[in-house]
Amino acid sequence: MLVIPSLDLVDGRSRLVHWPGASTGTGAPTDRPEVIAAAFVGAGARLLHLVDFDGARAGTPRNLEAVGRIASRVAVPLQLAGGLEDADAIRLAFAAGATRVVVSLAIADDHERLRACLDVAGDWLAVGLDPRPDRLAAFPWRRAEAPTLEALIEELVAAGVVRLVLSHGGSAPDPVLLSDLVDRFDAEFLLAGGADDLAAIARLRDSGIAGVILGAPLLSGAIDLAAAAEAAA
Repeated sequence: MLVIPSLDLVDGRSRLVHWPGASTGTGAPTDRPEVIAAAFVGAGARLLHLVDFDGARAGTPRNLEAVGRIASRVAVPLQLAGGLEDADAIRLAFAAGATRVVVSLAIADDHERLRACLDVAGDWLAVGLDPRPDRLAAFPWRRAEAPTLEALIEELVAAGVVRLVLSHGGSAPDPVLLSDLVDRFDAEFLLAGGADDLAAIARLRDSGIAGVILGAPLLSGAIDLAAAAEAAA
């Protein structure tokens, strides 16, 4: 299982401004995402997850210059989320240096747009969603009835989606559910958040998911990247 550091981008800078390892006094605070990205790659990260917070609010990419600075600094894949609502936005993300993209769940209600995005991104497209039943029920669906998690994933996989990013909003994920999803569907599952210590990372590893995306625990130094990678192996 991969441990994937995450950086939140706001106004071209990192929203969380602690250097990896800052809690142990081994680095200086910074809000330059390309510097933080380089530090994570130097510590062994093999993939970085970038969240364009401004883009998510605007519905279109807003931090592509920062993505470009990161891409020029590191030689690992960059997965970008936030504001990628159509094929043109994905093309801009790839041109800036992103190599993977995450689109929002709204695309599940627009099959033409999903197909257009898949035509551009192919296997490098992921759909992000919150798997909690109450969150799925509360989502502003354009269809008459909210689908179950399993029905939704089955629909997306049938359309050609091979990667899903599951977010739990900080709550603890259910390893049994994750294991069931991995066994049932021919797709790669990444979990965003939901792990705040090494034991949680080991439990997620045992569920069979492909990767866990960590932001604050790594940026604050609460979890060491090398130790997390060892727990995930």
